[in-house]
Amino acid sequence: MTLFPQEPAPRLGVPTGALLDALHDALISERKLLDDLIGQMRRQRASVAADDIEGVDESTFATHRILATLGQARTRRRQLNILLGGSEDCTLRELEDMLGDQVDTRLRDARLRLTQAADLLTREVGMNRKLLREALTNTDQHVRTLVGAPALPTTYATEGLAAPTSGAPRGVLVNRTA
Repeated sequence: MTLFPQEPAPRLGVPTGALLDALHDALISERKLLDDLIGQMRRQRASVAADDIEGVDESTFATHRILATLGQARTRRRQLNILLGGSEDCTLRELEDMLGDQVDTRLRDARLRLTQAADLLTREVGMNRKLLREALTNTDQHVRTLVGAPALPTTYATEGLAAPTSGAPRGVLVNRTA
């Protein structure tokens, strides 16, 4: 026998308009953050192409700030997922299926735009990775040319090993310009 009768836990029935509005706002906010990241990826590529180290650094720091804010936005959306009756990790498509007729065209449009922005960001990040890898390779080759070292591909097997001395002139470019 308990002294305090337990009341049943409150159950969320039909999601309120306020929760759906909050979900819409969360989707729009996330999309804007992804758009900002896309802009930073493009800025970073332009900075790499122009050999603008400061621009690369600035875009990198801006990217970190945006990613931190995006993490907070995703936490907000996970909380909304729970309040709307889904699990913390359910996808937007799953949440939309679960809510059924309660999802209006503005929510579907917001989900679609967020998904498209995420796809575009994925492509932009891929382009930046490729460009940065190429820039690092070119920089390595340029430094090797400056010091007269043979061009060796850097692998885990050759990393840290001394360059072979094959009698090739060292410092060719530097010696000619000095």
